[in-house]
Amino acid sequence: MSRTPDTWILTAQCPSVLGTVDAVTRFLFEQRCYVTEHHSFDDRLSSRFFIRVEFRQPDGFDEQAFRAGLDERLAPFDMQVELTPPGYRAKVVIMVSKADHCLNDLLYRQRIGQLEMDVVAVVSNHPDLEPLARWHGIPYHHFPLDPNDKPAQERRVMQVIEQTGAELVVLARYMQVLSPELCKKLDGWAINIHHSLLPGFKGAKPYHQAYQKGVKLVGATAHYINNDLDEGPIITQGVEPVDHAHYPEDLVAKGRDIECLTLAKAVGYHIERRVFLNANRTVVLNA
Repeated sequence: MSRTPDTWILTAQCPSVLGTVDAVTRFLFEQRCYVTEHHSFDDRLSSRFFIRVEFRQPDGFDEQAFRAGLDERLAPFDMQVELTPPGYRAKVVIMVSKADHCLNDLLYRQRIGQLEMDVVAVVSNHPDLEPLARWHGIPYHHFPLDPNDKPAQERRVMQVIEQTGAELVVLARYMQVLSPELCKKLDGWAINIHHSLLPGFKGAKPYHQAYQKGVKLVGATAHYINNDLDEGPIITQGVEPVDHAHYPEDLVAKGRDIECLTLAKAVGYHIERRVFLNANRTVVLNA
């Protein structure tokens, strides 16, 4: 499901208490806002409530007065509220190494308007994908990694992120483990993609390892990064069946396709404000 171009997005979360849905929807009704999409979820285990609403504003809409009134109405519920205006495009930095399939797919989806984002920079520890970024008119930053001074390279990466004003970082097959310090800085706004064969097939050539074991499923997982390698909150997963007729190169090809689709979904959900962090899990309001 994709966002309607002329709608606002209201997202909020708070402790589970009586009247949360009514507080949001009644305020929108009183402001003569037309709701085009509404999803909410109450997590009975964590006692947290989550809501996402898309709406069209009426004629004469006063954004400042609307925000002030919304804050006042929702304050008794201790709601953390975010309001995203129509036409907003997220600024994104993509990090890559040598594999180009996820980068190429994201840039294509941006170009055709499927992902409402502006990739403001591509950062890599290798020079290989610079022509692809340059073809799209996107600045490419090649920061080689010195094994003896990894913090220096990560400082340069963080400088690009800060200078571009990026609100999302996408690790599109960036084949380096981020330091705990950088993970902490990017916690909740950096998405990674990996094959769902982890942790069963770690290291080099996981699909070849999978072939040797005769796997019957291959897939991919997109998740927010944290300091636990490949164990951050999961946003999306994709999987497809395979059989004995799939050779290693077939598994690699299928895996690439699944990685592209799974990562694109995760990025789309994030920039459309459909993802909420709930401890080490996510709530994705998309259905």
